[in-house]
Amino acid sequence: MKVRKRMATHDLKVARWTKLREYILRRDRYLDQIALRYGKRIEANTVHHIFPREFYPQYTYEAWNLISVSHKTHNRLHDRDSHKLTKEGLDLLVRVARQQKIELPDGLADLLT
Repeated sequence: MKVRKRMATHDLKVARWTKLREYILRRDRYLDQIALRYGKRIEANTVHHIFPREFYPQYTYEAWNLISVSHKTHNRLHDRDSHKLTKEGLDLLVRVARQQKIELPDGLADLLT
């Protein structure tokens, strides 16, 4: 799988992202959606791109591709340096891909840390 150049962080500072980020946090009631699956109510302060924007820029602003998580959970979903997904992050991506009926490429393992 070919990796696009890492999008600049400032791209996410634009008004469109700011509004969408706030919408996602409110939609999810400022609760970590991963923790909530296990019955834990933890405050969310980060919005996670399920399909990483570095690999799937076409899904950057799709609400279905975004979930509210805590900083700790966010770090568990992908490596902060390489931006590759952990197994937990990949499992989430596969689950959402099935829900959205998105066909995943054969080289999906390239996204793993």
